[in-house]
Amino acid sequence: MSLQDFKNRHGERIDSSFHPGAREEFLVVLGHGVTANKDRPLMVAVAEMLSAAGWPCLRISFSGNGESGGRFEDATISKEVEDLSDVLDALPEGLRVAYCGHSMGGAVGLKSAVADPRIEVLVSLAGMVRTALFSETEFGDQTPDSGFMWDEKDCPLSQTFVDDMKEIGDLLDEAGKLTKPYLLIHGTADDVVLPADSIDAFEAAQGPKHLLEIDGAEHSFDEESYPEVVEAIDEWLAEHFK
Repeated sequence: MSLQDFKNRHGERIDSSFHPGAREEFLVVLGHGVTANKDRPLMVAVAEMLSAAGWPCLRISFSGNGESGGRFEDATISKEVEDLSDVLDALPEGLRVAYCGHSMGGAVGLKSAVADPRIEVLVSLAGMVRTALFSETEFGDQTPDSGFMWDEKDCPLSQTFVDDMKEIGDLLDEAGKLTKPYLLIHGTADDVVLPADSIDAFEAAQGPKHLLEIDGAEHSFDEESYPEVVEAIDEWLAEHFK
């Protein structure tokens, strides 16, 4: 199994890109946010910069997104948790894994890390915690199964997505159960996932943790803030991957 050949339990291809690094026994898996994919600028920048610092990285597009198989309408946090587990199942034995998730990918990471011992270190970039509130705030004016996310015609709002977000509600209980090293990075100008999500998850977490708030950074960060984001991740990995 190569690091670019994955399928989920439904037989849907999970598109991926691998960035080699000097520390071959480790792997950082990167997951994107809602309506995004592995090729968004933040995902590419973080992977390239971490790889240059010696950390091998694997960017994935969850099923239904980007060039992966499956339907966008079926893409939910719960299904993406399964996708991530299926990717981990297919990795070579012996790899030590960190997961880094942006936005909804941060929610996927938190749910996964609490339950899956294969994820040793968790990094959240503007990670979503209050899922029901996010769905209502961002998409409450749309009718599920006929409306769209942020008026993007390629991103229909499904009842499946809305129901999953409401059923999860929030991830503060999961944060309270997390004992693994947990790095949270959030921009103070984020108006998509509010900084309060990271602040409250940080307060709830029980293990080694650090919250970095980047002044003026928005939801997807930018070229100016990428170096600060990656420096913090690099230092966190070096501290907790012994």
